[in-house]
Amino acid sequence: MKTLQSEQEFEQLKNEQKVIFLFSADWCPDCRVIEPLLPEIEEKYNEYLFVYVDRDQFIDICANNDIFGIPSFLAYDHGKELDRFVSKDSKTKNEIENFIENL
Repeated sequence: MKTLQSEQEFEQLKNEQKVIFLFSADWCPDCRVIEPLLPEIEEKYNEYLFVYVDRDQFIDICANNDIFGIPSFLAYDHGKELDRFVSKDSKTKNEIENFIENL
């Protein structure tokens, strides 16, 4: 999974391709639970670029996109927001895959 490096990169990625941003943080226990599932999910849905966004490093991006709970997912296709899976609740592999399937 690619790690976001800058706010400029966030704008570029969301406008230029199909991308799913994962908002997370090192200290988040629910984020750690889904971490081992992510490589398999990335491989299954390889038409999307998956990008890890550190919530603490990019708090402005979170605020601007109403990301107030983690782990959360935000999907774009060439600048158009497809959907969001945003909450402070833990997420299962099934829930994440259902979110992606319904994009």
